[in-house]
Amino acid sequence: MTAFAEPIATGAHAAELRRKLFGSWTMLSWTVEDLATGETAPALGESPAGSIVYTPDGRVMVLVLRSDRPFPAELVPTDAEKIALYDSMFAYAGTYTVDPDKVSHHIDMSWNQAWTGTTQIRLLRLDGDRLTYTSVPARNPMTGRDCVHHVVFRRVLQEMEATEA
Repeated sequence: MTAFAEPIATGAHAAELRRKLFGSWTMLSWTVEDLATGETAPALGESPAGSIVYTPDGRVMVLVLRSDRPFPAELVPTDAEKIALYDSMFAYAGTYTVDPDKVSHHIDMSWNQAWTGTTQIRLLRLDGDRLTYTSVPARNPMTGRDCVHHVVFRRVLQEMEATEA
């Protein structure tokens, strides 16, 4: 059985949580749990490169790439290379709303047009510079199987903040 992330704090206000999400986050891990089998596997390979950005004006942008993403032979990929490139990424953008224990991404553009116009709910836990998401059970956009995603991000410190630390 999947263990969902604990709420940020009892009585936490959505506005404060929203402020804490502002900025850039880099992906540390992403696994997907198949609900039919209970098996857990890395999503998009062992070490995907990913970023999520939350802006104060209410926008969210997500981009994830396989670490072993293929390079096309030429500037313009062949049809087969285009498919391989599409299958090696995950991306969307839209607006977001925050509740005390979750963030909802309201998608207005996506690498997979089937996601455009949907709302993706992420249960979350914020612990210092670590942001952990657990998706609600849903169909995996890569395989079509029912699953739960587990994703961990680390806040990207601004160069000035990093040198002061």
